[in-house]
Amino acid sequence: MAKLRTRKHRVVLSRSVGGDAGITFILTLLGIFMFLPMVYVVMQSLKPLDELWMYPPKFVVMNPTLGNFKDLFTLMNDSWVPFSRYIFNTLFTSVGGTFGHLFIASMCAYALAKIKFPGGKFVFKTIQTSLMFHSTVTAITSFILMSAFKMVDTYWAIIIPAWGYTLGLYLMKQFMDSSVPDTVLESARLDGASEIRTYWTIAMPMVKPAWLTLIIYSFQSLWNAGSSIYIYSEQLKSFNYAIGQITAGGIKRQGASAASTVLMMAVPILVFVITQSNIIETMGSSGMKD
Repeated sequence: MAKLRTRKHRVVLSRSVGGDAGITFILTLLGIFMFLPMVYVVMQSLKPLDELWMYPPKFVVMNPTLGNFKDLFTLMNDSWVPFSRYIFNTLFTSVGGTFGHLFIASMCAYALAKIKFPGGKFVFKTIQTSLMFHSTVTAITSFILMSAFKMVDTYWAIIIPAWGYTLGLYLMKQFMDSSVPDTVLESARLDGASEIRTYWTIAMPMVKPAWLTLIIYSFQSLWNAGSSIYIYSEQLKSFNYAIGQITAGGIKRQGASAASTVLMMAVPILVFVITQSNIIETMGSSGMKD
């Protein structure tokens, strides 16, 4: 009989040491390959203008400089709308849209997963079907609705659609199905807990990986959003839109453009790094891992 391998007095998978080393080596190579684009963007932001246009291009910067970031902030200060306003717009819509979506998606997911009501399966099938349609397909309908409710050219035109993002609802529902036992909820109801209290104090802590994943997806989507067909006023436009306008001034602004790319990706990466350990667990429970 083959002897089971142990690590810290726990039985581990019965792979050979060579197999573990091979898998580790392959995963390390894949990790480096996927990390290289981010390293390249940082290198580009540190290159002076003559290195940016060098042919053949070099991966490593030879004369690093922070001049690109200085140029970017100089261009920001020359904007007729204070650049702090663009940053506020993006932060306000990103945070408001993310937490509103988390609250609404989790409540709807709890109702669909743990409360039996007529038409529940039909509603969930409709939600699944809606995942097939890109936002571009429904843009005209959405614009008509926004116009009818007087939300065009307001923050609500960005925040309200984010609240109804169906992918988050799908993830939460699937995770609640697999991770929240019905017996635990029944015990809480027998003890006199209301549905709201059961949802908030029992179900939500048990699906923490799901809502952390939801925060990542929603925040990244809103943070990286550019110009919107619903926003016309310059004072309401996003940080990403303002950066694009500033750095679209030709060859001389390529260094500032590289620096702006680093700034735009820094915040989503930070949010991802803080909570990334929960994504794989959520995907595995929702059936989307493959």
